Amino acid sequence: MYDVVLLSMTEPDEDGCCGSGGCGTGHADAPAAPRPRVPALHCADALRAAGARVETVVACTDAEIDGALARLDAPPREDGLSWPDADGKTRLVIAVTGDAQLRHVLRRLVRRYAPAPSKRPADLPAGRTVPDLPPVAVLPLDAAGQGDLATQLGLPREPAAVATAVLGDAVRRLDLLRHDGGSVTLDGVLLAGATEDGRPVQWQGRVEVDDALLADGTEPLLAVAVANAGGATTLDGLPLVAAADPADGVIDVAVAVPVRHKPLFGAARLRIEVRRARGRAVSVTPRETEVPFTDDGVSGELSRKRSWWIEPAAWAVYTG
Repeated sequence: MYDVVLLSMTEPDEDGCCGSGGCGTGHADAPAAPRPRVPALHCADALRAAGARVETVVACTDAEIDGALARLDAPPREDGLSWPDADGKTRLVIAVTGDAQLRHVLRRLVRRYAPAPSKRPADLPAGRTVPDLPPVAVLPLDAAGQGDLATQLGLPREPAAVATAVLGDAVRRLDLLRHDGGSVTLDGVLLAGATEDGRPVQWQGRVEVDDALLADGTEPLLAVAVANAGGATTLDGLPLVAAADPADGVIDVAVAVPVRHKPLFGAARLRIEVRRARGRAVSVTPRETEVPFTDDGVSGELSRKRSWWIEPAAWAVYTG
């Protein structure tokens, strides 16, 4: 039977403490260790009922996440690299409040197992910078699931069903996007700005997909979608990417360009032209402005060139 690590995440409080050790330790008023959310406890109960040995981990720091992920390591290699154990008996369930937390754990997995370019081993899959990452089971803590990645992938959401999935052998391998900022993308990125009343803001930027040029940086843009799966692909209800497949080995990219159209009769009207391309890599270079973006639910601003590339079949999920 398997050992299962059930990993949940929590945020530090205003004093930087999360109750999981370190802050206040040894004092009478030390904060109690945080407990997993109710769905995670139900999942742990279902796993134990099926005979699994379960360790619940509630982490609020990268070090605590890394400590949980270390259970997935293979025995030491002669080249000294940390490597996932393809034949290991430890499996991982990630309890998440949204795609941002799942993305964060996958980013830590990549940092743990991706070798430096100078130490690329012969058994690294062709066309990849990371080995096959260990499969994970995803336990959404939000039962509703409004378009999150678990819903898009058709993964089980109920704790008992997630427990059954992680103890089974049904696995789906999925593509992963890495970028030169050091993070990863599982679902997609939408680069778009808006005014306080929600109207799109025009900006300029150069967008290249492999050898194809979608925007040269001189014309106004409304949005750029960089999609691995089906999220982050609409602008005010306008579909930018129609059918992104998270396991097809390519990135789907769309650029929304406002175009002024002057009919033969009547006033000029503004329409949106959508340009699309697919490839192994994409770069976006904003000009003279910081462009807001949302990446797997994490918001930020892009002020310089960023490049994403595909890592085919790099990560995997238990599907039930």
